[in-house]
Parts: sequence; structure tokens; C-alpha cells
Amino acid sequence: MEDYLQGCRAALQESRPLHVVLGNEACDLDSMVSALTLAFYLAKTTEAEEVFVPVLNIKRSELPLRGDSVFFLQKIHIPESLLIFRDEIDLHALHQAGQLTLILVDHHALPRSDAALEEAVAEVIDHRPIEQKCCPPCHVSVELVGSCATLVTERILQGAPEILDRQTAALLHGTIILDCVNMDLKIGKATLKDKNCVEKLEALFPDLPERSDIFDSLQKAKFDVSGLTTEQMLRKDQKTISRQGIKMVISAIYMDLEICGVLERSSSPSLNLTPAPSIHPNLQAYLQGNTQIFRKKLLPLLQEALSAYSDSKATPSGQHETAGVSGEQVDKELDGAGALLFPRLSQDEEEPSLPPTPMNSLVDECPLDQGLPKLSAEAIFEKCSQISLSQSTTSSVSKK
Repeated sequence: MEDYLQGCRAALQESRPLHVVLGNEACDLDSMVSALTLAFYLAKTTEAEEVFVPVLNIKRSELPLRGDSVFFLQKIHIPESLLIFRDEIDLHALHQAGQLTLILVDHHALPRSDAALEEAVAEVIDHRPIEQKCCPPCHVSVELVGSCATLVTERILQGAPEILDRQTAALLHGTIILDCVNMDLKIGKATLKDKNCVEKLEALFPDLPERSDIFDSLQKAKFDVSGLTTEQMLRKDQKTISRQGIKMVISAIYMDLEICGVLERSSSPSLNLTPAPSIHPNLQAYLQGNTQIFRKKLLPLLQEALSAYSDSKATPSGQHETAGVSGEQVDKELDGAGALLFPRLSQDEEEPSLPPTPMNSLVDECPLDQGLPKLSAEAIFEKCSQISLSQSTTSSVSKK
């Protein structure tokens, strides 16, 4: 695997057609490993002199935010320097030069910013339900298994099992185990195919780590934020929504801290918020009693609130912003926003939103159940204050 990845980096220096295996924009462990191992397999089994290059669909600077990926690469002894990231290859320029063929793994729809690349997509391998209107017109292989790495493993075992070395097998083995929550039948993420692939890898390489050991270590690394700065913590799993010039950023902070207003009144979902002390007058913190509610369930609620706010700003001067609508009706509409589906939110956004977090990228349990990381509320408040002060200063200078 290392020699192959070294050759991929060298290929970028040459002016020649490339077959790029591209993971999704979330670039979780499954996406990363699926891209690496499928490209490795294709390079080893294609007779023609074609170059297959795996590309991780994030900037290199964002890799530290994927703790499990960083940990696993180190454990498997794959140097990060050999990896190719999205900011290190110009896919659009390659496409315009007629030198790009794309293979998508762990996703089947390109974001709006990459829409021009759709005609270069030659194959799709995914493990989530297909959105027909978003799927490129090419060969599509989809099966609802627990991990996309399972589908790559199956393809290798059926096509050329002899190319598997321990390093590649360990990448696939650990990824499937993490995605399928250690093959726990009670969780229900592992399918028979996931189970069979793991067992076949273990039969070929009996010295692979014990399942519980690799799962526990990857799970711990995934939610470990001890090595991150406050800014990196806020960006670790950040999502952005926008409407009519108003932007809202939501970050997953793995501690008992959340955000206000509409959330206080929400009953669908109910967050059971209790105000927490804040040392800053413009910031409000809460203790969230209902820890089963994640950002995916909050996004529709906040998007609806932004829409209501935008509509009120567009109301003609002198007209009451809630004329003819009772406060109770407004609250009911806001509360009902939690029932909306997330894909509808991006229809009139000014810029493409980040894709939904892959359904296999987080386990069902709350990360807080594993204990709180070493991150204080004061650190979050301090960083937010610095950001606010910086923006205020920038605005003041630009006006002068």
C-alpha cells in the first residue's frame, strides 16, 4: 500500500489522464478507507497503463479534525504525507483538459460546486439509499450494508484476493468493525455481508487485532478532542446553513453545552434546556437534558427560524411583522419545523451546504455517554468573544 501511494503522488507531477477515486465531503473513516483500498485494487488489477489515484475530499489542514482517521493511519503505519487531499489536485482543471475519470465511493451525489464534474463520473459504489434525481448516469453499485468498506472488501475478495496485504486488510477490517459498532446485534447496523467480510479477512490474516480492541481504540480516538484547539473543536463537525444573506454555523461540542431562543420553546423536538451561567452578556449557554437530540434534528428547526426572521425583515415599513398571526401560531410553526426533512433546506440557499453526515459516521449512542473531554465552557465563550471582537474591528476599519 505504501509503495502504491508513493506512486500516486508521483503521478500528480505528470501530465496524463487520471482515474480519481473520490470519497465524500465528510471524509469519515469509511470514506477515506474505501477510496484508498478501491483505488489500490483497481491499480493492481487493471491491465492497461491507467493511473488510479485516491483523493480525500477535504483540505489537508482538516485531517486533524478526524481523530479516528489520524489514529488509524498511525496504527497501520501509513504516513499522512503520502495521502492526496482535495486542495492538492485540481479536478476541474483535469476535467476541462479531458484527463479526468471519477469513481465515487461512499456517496453518489456531487455537491453544487462540483456539478460540472458529473459527466466525468464513470462508477458509483455506495451503501445508502439512492436519490435517483441526484445520481450520475453511470454504473451504480448500491447495497444497504453497514459500511461502504464492506462493498470494497467483497469486490477485492471476489476479484483478486491475492493482492491483499495485511496493511490493506487491517484498514478494511477496522473500518467495518467501527461502522458496524463492533458487529453488535443489538445495535443492528451490521448485515450478514458485513459479518461475512470481517470473518473472511480474519481467516486470511489471523493476526488482525481483536475486534473489541480495535473498536474501543477507534471509538475513543473518534471523540477525543484533547489535542485540538478551541477553534478546531468548533470546526470539527461544523455544519453551515444560510438564507437571504443570513448564515448560521452549528458545531458539535462534545460537552454539555448548546444554543437559545427558538430552542427554548421547542417541543418538537424537546431539548429540556436549563440555562447555565455565562460570563459573557451576549452569549447564552444551556444544559441539554435530552441528549438524544443531535444537530440533524436541530437543523430544520433553526432553518425555519432563519426563514421567519428573514420574512420579518422583508415586511414593509410600518407593518407589524406578525400582523394577523398570534404569538402562539408563530411558536407552533417554529416547533413544527423539527418535522421537516433536511434535504428541503438547501433549495434556496445562497451557497451549497455541507452534505448530511453519513449515516454510518456516528454510532447511535451519544458521545457524552463516554465521558466529557477536557474542554471548558469558558474556553468556548472566550473563543466566541474573540471572533466577535475580530469581526467588529474588521467592520469598523472597513467603514473608515
